[in-house]
Amino acid sequence: MKKTLSVTLFLVMAVVLLMALAVPAYAAEPAKKVETNSGVKVMHAADWKEEFPNQYQSWMMTSENDGLDDYLEQYPMLVTLYEGYGFAKDYKGARGHFYDIEDIEATGRPHPMANCWTCKTPDFTNMVNEEGIGAYMKDWTEVQAQITEGISCYNCHANTPGDITITHTYWIDAVGDDFDSIAPANLACGQCHNEYYFEPETKATTIAHSSLAGMAPETMLAYFNDGANFSTDEPFADWTNPRTGVRQIKVQHPEFETFLGAGSPHASTFTCADCHMPTVTAEDGSTYHSHNLVSPLENEELLANTCSLCHKDLVSEVRGVQAEIEDRTNAVGAQLVDLTEMLAAVVESGKYTDEQLAEVRQLARDAQFYWDFVFVENAEGVHNPSLTRDCLNRAESICTEAITALEAVTA
Repeated sequence: MKKTLSVTLFLVMAVVLLMALAVPAYAAEPAKKVETNSGVKVMHAADWKEEFPNQYQSWMMTSENDGLDDYLEQYPMLVTLYEGYGFAKDYKGARGHFYDIEDIEATGRPHPMANCWTCKTPDFTNMVNEEGIGAYMKDWTEVQAQITEGISCYNCHANTPGDITITHTYWIDAVGDDFDSIAPANLACGQCHNEYYFEPETKATTIAHSSLAGMAPETMLAYFNDGANFSTDEPFADWTNPRTGVRQIKVQHPEFETFLGAGSPHASTFTCADCHMPTVTAEDGSTYHSHNLVSPLENEELLANTCSLCHKDLVSEVRGVQAEIEDRTNAVGAQLVDLTEMLAAVVESGKYTDEQLAEVRQLARDAQFYWDFVFVENAEGVHNPSLTRDCLNRAESICTEAITALEAVTA
């Protein structure tokens, strides 16, 4: 018995030691919240170049991530699944922050209002903070003339480098009373890497949750499906598919909700910065966080000194999960395409009323939401394999239910 207790105690101590060695410390202080209507003007990256040369140079290195994937060519199913919406016309993959302005100006998706500048530039972020949500409805080109640079120091630090300050006020609302309990680095990245929507009346960038508990995919979907949450008094939709009549939700890169969601293997031990902003030693021996955001698989020091404590071969593990999720996402996407085409044919026949098709449309909407939650999340499953698989399972199950319901209507 004593031997068993000793072994158990040793194992517990070993695990604690490994955790201490593996887990970088969170910032001691909570993140700050931006002060609005203060008359502040944005200090841009070049303004801090002399004081923070290493951070500035690493920020400039985001230009090296210059690949531009065409998702419509890689995934032809998107033309059907996003039919009637801008993403069916032009959908490019994300690349370095250096290209934020260039990419939004070149996009083939229409952008009549300024809200499309959200998360692309500190200039617009500050405009909202100083002028209020009316800025979201400004003319896109009017604001374009006032933009000077893409995501930079102000977005995460306001005008105080060294302090993490959340400058997107909608994100402060989105985490509510949980603000101080969330690692500052996660809040800073999460304010852009999240699932958002444009409020129907004001067109303001808005989040479908106001706490950590509310950010589960099923809770967010319930929020979108409840018309009482919106000024229109009807369930939210980004667009309506012209052939099926389904009022669709377009999910947007929910990295924060996925990484901190239920089942996440690392949410309690690592932050976004720990994995994507490597600690670098400068020539003078000082250390700093690189602002050239990279995959942790490119950080040999992190892999060797931290990841290897728990993972024998993290690179192979990650590639395995990504391959699995990619295959499954494509399979469920193909099933959704089949459902879309079946429903479109039934609608085109003109034999059935909206009341008869209401249940099928609702199921199709819900199934595509869960599928899209996975497709647009940029880690391809590895941020949270458990949550990702659950979303795909739900999408597949609901899609099958929709097909069965449609067959019953047309029997």
